[in-house]
Amino acid sequence: MSTPLAEIAVGVQAPTAEYGPLTTRMFVRYSGASGDLNPMHYDDAMARSAGYPSVFSQGMHVAALLAGYAVEWLGAENVRRFAVRFADQVYPGDVLTCSGVVTAVEPTAQGRLVTVTLTAAVTAGRTALAATADFLLPG
Repeated sequence: MSTPLAEIAVGVQAPTAEYGPLTTRMFVRYSGASGDLNPMHYDDAMARSAGYPSVFSQGMHVAALLAGYAVEWLGAENVRRFAVRFADQVYPGDVLTCSGVVTAVEPTAQGRLVTVTLTAAVTAGRTALAATADFLLPG
């Protein structure tokens, strides 16, 4: 999914990528890996008793998928900042569609500071997570 770095300019969009359908098993595995043992992510009865339709993904799980998408596009070695805003729940069966667009390019002494806006939307078209990130690309 790589856009040649020399072609990165304002308005350039990354090809979209889909992750999923997401499963409860993925949420459980992320719980174990991250140490986030909140039962809302793996105990369906508890999640329903709290008013949710089912268990749901950890926000940081969705952020990790979106970050992976971004670094596949512009390179992990180039990341300088990654900020997220959690917007909606992600449930089993949802498919995340990740997208990104370059919103600014600023020349610096070290290279080009590229700002991107990123989105992870779920099957129903709801934005689950929005992010911005800065990448320092070669001159």
